[in-house]
Amino acid sequence: MTRHVLKSVPGDRVITEAQRSDPLFIQSVARAMQVLSAFHGVDGALSLAEIAKSAGIDRSAAQRIVHTLRQLGYLRLDKDGRGFLPDIRILDHTHDYLSLNPVVRNATPVLLELRRNTQERVDLSLFDDVRVVYAARMQSKRENFFATLVGHSVPTYCSSGGRAILSKLDDDEVQDIIARSDRTPLTPRTITDPERVMSKVHEAREQGFALAREEILIGEIALGVPIMGHDGRPCGAIHIAGSLSDWHEEAFRDRFFPLAAEAALAISRF
Repeated sequence: MTRHVLKSVPGDRVITEAQRSDPLFIQSVARAMQVLSAFHGVDGALSLAEIAKSAGIDRSAAQRIVHTLRQLGYLRLDKDGRGFLPDIRILDHTHDYLSLNPVVRNATPVLLELRRNTQERVDLSLFDDVRVVYAARMQSKRENFFATLVGHSVPTYCSSGGRAILSKLDDDEVQDIIARSDRTPLTPRTITDPERVMSKVHEAREQGFALAREEILIGEIALGVPIMGHDGRPCGAIHIAGSLSDWHEEAFRDRFFPLAAEAALAISRF
């Protein structure tokens, strides 16, 4: 099965002139984060030259930053000693984010109950502009490795949770997100035409949920319901995903929309 991981592209993290002129902005810290961002979406260790190129810095700067991050436990040599990989200290920051995020913390017992009631995969995603990032994943027995990873992300415009989130934004903002999205199809069934995507968003706005059929994974149907933040804007979504070999679309919708809506409302109240 193809792995699809949408991440912030390191090249998009270039230091702008406005940041350079900001007296509080520390460029060396920004370059260190660019080095760590070089590992987004890769499938193996990176050489020093590959890190420098991806991070948009010269080899000498990359060497110093990589050495520092190795000393601090954020990078390590691979088993062959020829490339570098993220190290265990990065997980400390993942734990900090998840444990201190009130949506994730308050959603956990709700998601556990939802998983028990549905017996299908249940995900919590957080809204990050053109992508949604999975912050909690409660898989079914048939999931593959990447479908269980926290931090995996998918495009907002074509995922069930993403469209549910977009349904709570005004059309101008939705169109801007769609226009800035990389609309390379993930499967032959991914809807990429902006007008058709907008139609799906309007449909979700009317129904209170979004359905995506084989747009992220072939053979999968997913239902998404938005989670609202205290500011009245959507902050994330609940996804319930099942197999088309087990479910017809209408039966899936009728069975799981009420459960997902109740769970999303419970989380939004926190």
